[in-house]
Amino acid sequence: MKRILIADDHEAVRSGLRAVLEQRADWEVVAEANDGSKALTAAIESRPHVAIIDFSMPRMTGVEVARRIRDYPLQTEVLIFTVHKSGLLAQQAFEAGARAFLAKSDANRLLLAAVDALLAHKRFCSESCRDELDHGGESADGRRRLTPREQLVVKLVAEGYSNKGISAILNLSVKTTEAHRAAAMRKLEVNSTAGLVRYAVRSHLVEA
Repeated sequence: MKRILIADDHEAVRSGLRAVLEQRADWEVVAEANDGSKALTAAIESRPHVAIIDFSMPRMTGVEVARRIRDYPLQTEVLIFTVHKSGLLAQQAFEAGARAFLAKSDANRLLLAAVDALLAHKRFCSESCRDELDHGGESADGRRRLTPREQLVVKLVAEGYSNKGISAILNLSVKTTEAHRAAAMRKLEVNSTAGLVRYAVRSHLVEA
């Protein structure tokens, strides 16, 4: 029996995923979580073959959960699930150790194929995301690409978190968070929080 973990902060999404996954008689959803911290705990406790983790969750992002799973290490393949079809986010997910990236709009059509790929320890990325990755995952403005950690900091800034709040989510010191934020502003040539928010919206890190 193949064990699967589902982590998403919306109960309806978790229920929908469970319904699709349980079409396979030899797959079992062994745990669910509604925030990133609980997702990591559930992964450690249940040791699933596959973890399906939403990119944007409270307390810890899906990318951070993927990175922590690799750090333990757990023999769990991670699929990052998101509302955004973004090469930038896919790149972050893969660099953090996830092996699959799937937009939620593609779930009904591709979820089973994605999990099949993970069970075979193969990478999976929907076509729209592959296209962006093939072009380097650059933002539309052509500016220098941020590191995955800088992208996460910008995303959390755009979602309204303070430096202290970001530090708690990413398990960083406030000084380190400030350094990432300053580096992102320098690379993007912006001098305000509003500039970071505009970049995050253009790059599909957050919804407009």
